[in-house]
Amino acid sequence: MNSDSGPRDELRRIASVEQDRKEKRRYHLILDGGDEPFMTVHEDILIRFRLLKGREIHPDELKDIIRENERHRAYALALSYLGARPRTRTEIARYLARKELDEEACRHAVERLQQERLIDDDDYADRFVSERMRSQLKGRRLLQQELMQRGVAKETAKTAAEAQGDDAETEAAVKAARKKWPHLKGELRERKMKLAAFLLRRGFPAPIARRAVQAAAAAPEEDETCQWLDN
Repeated sequence: MNSDSGPRDELRRIASVEQDRKEKRRYHLILDGGDEPFMTVHEDILIRFRLLKGREIHPDELKDIIRENERHRAYALALSYLGARPRTRTEIARYLARKELDEEACRHAVERLQQERLIDDDDYADRFVSERMRSQLKGRRLLQQELMQRGVAKETAKTAAEAQGDDAETEAAVKAARKKWPHLKGELRERKMKLAAFLLRRGFPAPIARRAVQAAAAAPEEDETCQWLDN
């Protein structure tokens, strides 16, 4: 240590370094005078700060080690969470908050992921609207709301929804209407009203819903083998 590192009695000396039995890349640091691990660090932190047996650590440096170790843990958890499917910035932040990590470490992890383009709300929103409209046959208004629930900014969600255009939304509405139509009971007028209400609930605007209802009602009746859509 340098001579300006503080009085000797402020130094903490590493008595032993023990590898975790389950997580082989994590190590327990035991300090002089202690029987239990003082802290557990990732292998990357161990190497970066040269945390070997006999190493003396000044309190100020110890703060840096703790901060960087917490940042590393937050980043690793976020990467694992991203492995399942794409996530928004807010979803990652909420997940890390549930892990009761240091707030600064969580912010740092999210910012790092953004810099590395591993989270990108603009791209996420575009893909989300395109895929959900095609696979789940939902309208732009509902998809915009779902994006905002995931923490996407209102303007970003609106831009992604509007990018699909009327033709794509009409196509989705007609498909949804034709799937639903054979399962509706009642007179023709009643069935049309039920179908219109169904399409409005799925986020389609009234003009597109009306066109879809007309298309479904005009089509020949099919056998009731069509797949149900949730109400």
